[in-house]
Amino acid sequence: MSASALTVPPPSGRPRRAILGTILAGSALLAGVAAAHYAAPLPDGAVARPARQFGLPFAGAPGPDSWLLGQGYGNTTGAYRQRRSTYGNLQGIHAGLDFSAPCGTPVRAIGDGVVAEVDGPHGSPPHNVVINHAGNLSSLYGHLRVRSSLRVGQTVKRGQVIGESGDSQFTCVSAPHLHLELRDRSHQRFFNPLPYIAADWDSLALAGNFGRGYEYDLDAPRRWQTPDTQPEARRGGALLNEFRRPWPPAPGGAR
Repeated sequence: MSASALTVPPPSGRPRRAILGTILAGSALLAGVAAAHYAAPLPDGAVARPARQFGLPFAGAPGPDSWLLGQGYGNTTGAYRQRRSTYGNLQGIHAGLDFSAPCGTPVRAIGDGVVAEVDGPHGSPPHNVVINHAGNLSSLYGHLRVRSSLRVGQTVKRGQVIGESGDSQFTCVSAPHLHLELRDRSHQRFFNPLPYIAADWDSLALAGNFGRGYEYDLDAPRRWQTPDTQPEARRGGALLNEFRRPWPPAPGGAR
């Protein structure tokens, strides 16, 4: 909004002071979003190494009526086709794990920590939660059905319910799933969650396209073809997967 907008008479008798306060609050929010997205990434030595120190975000066994693994982390075929749009700021890769689950399935904290954001600037709509953990790691839980009842600064324990799974398309029938990410606390580096989470990934990979949905680079066909070998991503970095000979080819022959 331009400064000249302040000269317009306030609608419905609303005081100019209230309008100015709204504008200033909006400016502060935008500044906070910018700061959150352009902080300096933490160096390797400041971030905890993977040691299977976290758990899964759902209780109970996986199955068609509970939860399953959907899209994996990394150079998936879906991310490749959207590498310049949806995933362009994440170096072209899918920077989290997608767990298919019915809307309303309780989502649990993967580790002890402190709530850093509830519907903050880093999340996946419609609702999200970010938890800070030891070792300068943060977990993000996206596409929650409703706003979490947690409060920023609240301590949570591993396995504690922190929200309900929802749908990225807001319908609860189109794409119900939880999007889980593991980042550094600056939100600039995105890590493959597999070596950080204690789980039977070989068995979990049998469901869905997990582990079988990666894009090939025919000039280096063995690179990034297993769930545990996917690359780290950095916010705003150059595309990792700008392949000269991709397979499968993108629709229409586009690369």
